[in-house]
Amino acid sequence: MGSTPGEHHHAPHWSYSGEGAPAHWGELKAEFGTCAAGQAQSPINLTGAASAPVPALQVNYGSTTLHVVNNGHTIQANVDSGSTLTVAGKTYNLLQFHFHSPSEHTVDGQPADMVAHFVHKAEDSSLAVIGVLIQAGAESAALAPVLSNMPAEEGGKVDNAQVTYDLASILPADRSHFHYSGSLTTPPCSEGVDWNVMATPVQISAAQLDAYRHLYLGNARPVQPLNGRALDMGM
Repeated sequence: MGSTPGEHHHAPHWSYSGEGAPAHWGELKAEFGTCAAGQAQSPINLTGAASAPVPALQVNYGSTTLHVVNNGHTIQANVDSGSTLTVAGKTYNLLQFHFHSPSEHTVDGQPADMVAHFVHKAEDSSLAVIGVLIQAGAESAALAPVLSNMPAEEGGKVDNAQVTYDLASILPADRSHFHYSGSLTTPPCSEGVDWNVMATPVQISAAQLDAYRHLYLGNARPVQPLNGRALDMGM
């Protein structure tokens, strides 16, 4: 049926269900085409990784004050400047971290209860992400400042310069990680992202997990084909 004068049809906004679900992302906007046509997409199933001389992760995270936002897709913590990641001599600045539940990457076909993605950007605008898998277990003091200050409403923000937390304490002590070249896991699904997913999960309490899932559950893109990409395991 054609539209009548004054009637406007808008493409659905991307989401994780219905007409805006991941299977349709590539159709929603021209700039989302890579979501459907890309050959180096994320997430993937992490299995069969080869032991290889993967570049070590030089994580130089400091402390940050509290800047938490509900962006309509997840809870995101924007961080103060000064925290960096260096991989193979290239330095990236940490911009933010956010969550998905369940995890987007799977290990031997199994997702974790949740994941935190630490997003970094270099001066040339290239991106590197550290993924930290999260399982229900012991309460996390490291993540408590964020998980206890999540805005319930889309667009809501919590900023508190009096609350600080140690970013490095969120990462597992064991820095063994899966490494591969992938993409953003949300539109526009841009490729060329340096992915580093920690092999050892961290824990949060069932109450902390439930608090996040009360706001967002199922905000995870399905795994994508590896398409012959190298998947390595390193320290």
